[in-house]
Amino acid sequence: MKSTIFSLVALAMIFASCTGQEEVNVYSARHYDTDQALYEEFTEQTGIEVNLIEGGSDELIERVKSEGINSPADILITVDAGRLWRAEEADILQPFESETLEERIPSSFRHPDGLWVGLSKRVRGLVVNPDAVENHEELTYEDLADPRFEGRVCIRSSNNIYNQSLVASMIETMGAEATEEWAEGLVSNFARDPQGGDRDQIRGVAAGVCDVAVANHYYLAVMITGDDEADLEAASKVEFVFPNQGEDGRGAHVNISGAGILKNAPNKDNAIKFLEYLTTTEAQKYYIGGNNEYPINENAEIADVLKEFGEFKSDAVNVSALGRNNPEAIQIMDRAGWK
Repeated sequence: MKSTIFSLVALAMIFASCTGQEEVNVYSARHYDTDQALYEEFTEQTGIEVNLIEGGSDELIERVKSEGINSPADILITVDAGRLWRAEEADILQPFESETLEERIPSSFRHPDGLWVGLSKRVRGLVVNPDAVENHEELTYEDLADPRFEGRVCIRSSNNIYNQSLVASMIETMGAEATEEWAEGLVSNFARDPQGGDRDQIRGVAAGVCDVAVANHYYLAVMITGDDEADLEAASKVEFVFPNQGEDGRGAHVNISGAGILKNAPNKDNAIKFLEYLTTTEAQKYYIGGNNEYPINENAEIADVLKEFGEFKSDAVNVSALGRNNPEAIQIMDRAGWK
């Protein structure tokens, strides 16, 4: 099926180039119906046709590398700054400038050298049993390594990019030595060996396997807004906590989905127009709607379920550090025995 889709897209690209039709070619690791509706609206507004190829982040990066200078791809859309860093390390991105994007996207969610921009935000916070954790509103990431949480923490494996980015952010703010001490304490507090995805950690809290779990906010939001009765029941037993919110706290760890313009992009100007469109307040509403993420454009409205989570302070670390510190984060996690 995928090869058939790729062939159809390739034919569309060839047809567009022969007819002179304006186009932008998007390689995307996001798979939401709302994204497709956005692309169609962009075409209606601008006349620029969007040709889409979907796949996993690493798969698409390898595809662009293998295509080389003949790659038709203009834009790579992926999730997590760590994966954008992988594209950066693969040397497949080019810098670009847009005053519009600079106005709409805070600097901490843009690459310092203009290689990529964030398109939506995702908070990696804590899900707790509010009846079992005292003063849970005041929790910090550092608390998870405290002896009082021995046998009480659920988290997924160390090969998960979300966890790697969390550790990378801590390296940036705490330094490598302190982060390694924290990781060792965290591992000693595991309620069970890491297993499953973020929703499994949330279910673990609801079932009493652990009292606190680390999870991206939208996994709980999806459970709350879904129609799975077991997930609805589990979600009713837990509460989402934004860590490190105290007066001197650094704020909750925020990651992104984002996009870069590829090195050999044949339609760079159209690619910039496309990214500018995705960051309008109107487009942001639908771009974040498919997964209950937070908008990168702070003037855009958030989903109702996120309003229930309340306001929060974000970590000010530039998310490019999440990729830069990724190799050291993996080494620290390995040495700490984080499976």
